[in-house]
Amino acid sequence: MTARIVSIGTAVPRTELRQEDVRDLFAAQEGLDRLTRRRIQAVFDAADIRRRHTVLAELGTDADVRMPGAPAFLDAGRGILSPSTGERNDLFIAAAPELAAKAARAALAEGAVDAAEVTHVVTVSCTGMFAPGLDHRLVRDLGLPPSVERCHLGFIGCAAALPALRVASALAATRPAAVVLVVCLELCSLHLRRSSDPQQIVAASVFADGAAAAVVTSDAATGRAGGFDLDRFGSTLTSEGETDMVWTIGDHGFEMVLSAEVPRIIGREIRGAVGRFLGDDAPPEVWAVHPGGRSVLDRVESGLELPPEALAASRTVLREYGNMSSATILFILEALLRDESVDDGARIAGLAFGPGLTVESAMLTRRRPHARAAAGDRVALAASA
Repeated sequence: MTARIVSIGTAVPRTELRQEDVRDLFAAQEGLDRLTRRRIQAVFDAADIRRRHTVLAELGTDADVRMPGAPAFLDAGRGILSPSTGERNDLFIAAAPELAAKAARAALAEGAVDAAEVTHVVTVSCTGMFAPGLDHRLVRDLGLPPSVERCHLGFIGCAAALPALRVASALAATRPAAVVLVVCLELCSLHLRRSSDPQQIVAASVFADGAAAAVVTSDAATGRAGGFDLDRFGSTLTSEGETDMVWTIGDHGFEMVLSAEVPRIIGREIRGAVGRFLGDDAPPEVWAVHPGGRSVLDRVESGLELPPEALAASRTVLREYGNMSSATILFILEALLRDESVDDGARIAGLAFGPGLTVESAMLTRRRPHARAAAGDRVALAASA
């Protein structure tokens, strides 16, 4: 049987940041030359992001509010400090489980799935680590059965949600009674740093915090009807870009390399990668593309010759939430799940990009509950006639 996404739930931290305020914070740092300040202004303004969310309350209007025991990220003069990696990770351990559980509870409630029905948990993160980890905490915090089988996908980056759905789909396909809870949690803002490096400025202009969860099963009787059928998946390593998108662990946080070549590489490679994935299939009706940044979406749009409206959901999520790494593609799919203009039977192509440079792909089909109900009524009427 085909596995399906029954429901999706999302969650973001309480502190909301306006893009212009973050821009001004970075541009106001001491020791920056005029060229760097102009670059910060230009990069932040070009990102097409209106707001983002963070677990670092001190970056917002609640400047004096910090989680107990959390390191300071700003000094009294709003200068950006540089906590150690250990301090940043301690904050991840303190903040991540609650946000992950919030998204998971939303997905379970939306899908009308009881916590006792969950048989597997697949967690995803590349912005912090600990053991026992998020998977263990979700079992405990959500009251899941202690027999739940757990799997964690770590350090895969922005593309990781699609491999996580692939794992969930495989589990659900081979175990008809399986109910898989997929949870992506990223606290990218924990790794902010003051820098005049253009790559670090780009990273600071787009990344944000968020969590998203999906309930996956092949059991038609579990949860609400409808959702997204998970038809198939693909993965491609591009011929270049291994050093252009890199995520490593430094002494003062995880260090992101995001070169200006990334959008150009995607633009050159996307047609071939998607062509290999689609094969002889007709183009999909709907696209769900991870917004690594506005320029990435622009390159995908031009490379695949898509109309401007094709990436509207991706651009809206980027504008309202920023790039939340792995969680972002699930925010986009949640928006499409609620979109009444996405017809029953519409095929949706999901694309996400990660270090490597890797292109992860997924083909989904929209299934509307009312369409299934109407079909069932027609069958019943025909049988009684």
